[in-house]
Amino acid sequence: MIKIYPADSRYSADHGWLQANLSFSFGEFNDPDNMNFGPLRVFNDDYIHPKKGFGTHPHRDMEIVTVALKGLLQHEDNTGGKEVLRPGEVQRMTAGTGILHSEVNISEDEIANVLQLWFLPNERGLTPSYEQRAYDPQAMKNDLLPVVSSRMQAEGVTFINQDLTLYLSELEAGRNLTFEQGPDRKIYVFVIAGSVKLNGEAELARRDAARITDAAKLDIQTGEGATFMLIDLP
Repeated sequence: MIKIYPADSRYSADHGWLQANLSFSFGEFNDPDNMNFGPLRVFNDDYIHPKKGFGTHPHRDMEIVTVALKGLLQHEDNTGGKEVLRPGEVQRMTAGTGILHSEVNISEDEIANVLQLWFLPNERGLTPSYEQRAYDPQAMKNDLLPVVSSRMQAEGVTFINQDLTLYLSELEAGRNLTFEQGPDRKIYVFVIAGSVKLNGEAELARRDAARITDAAKLDIQTGEGATFMLIDLP
């Protein structure tokens, strides 16, 4: 089953320095019927103004993945991690028993756009840690590029403490690809740019998402071209 969530169905919040688009119940957006999709608990599409950001704040027992689409986001935490996240890079933070961190757009004049995803970990009480890796955008061309996974260990793949794989893809106009997975798993698709059609019927435009169950095989095609994220979930 493919259930589509149009971009305009997300909860949008404008805090002046931050424009946030929330796909799941989070913070001021309280929706008990939309808490998660499998272990995917949060999917925020954030626009952060220059020299602004999230001050030091705590997390625990969550795997937090940040994908940079535009701009420069500086991360700093109390484990000693301090790094600037740029487009073409992915960051994973294991909050575990507790971590303090901050995220600030250090650009003088450019709004940063990041996708931040929270996943429930495969166990509680993990040791807090932080990892950031670059991936090859050319490897996304007309293919599914794994960038976060507990199953695949390769250069450019960030490890996560959950049985999932997050892929990025850039399909050229008129191209298609097929994704297959094992039984009793879920697929989450988010269109970053362009548009796609799933299994020849479900159409997704820019920033639309689909939550897919009971589909061992997913055909993804595009007319105009598309950049998208696909997550294979338990």
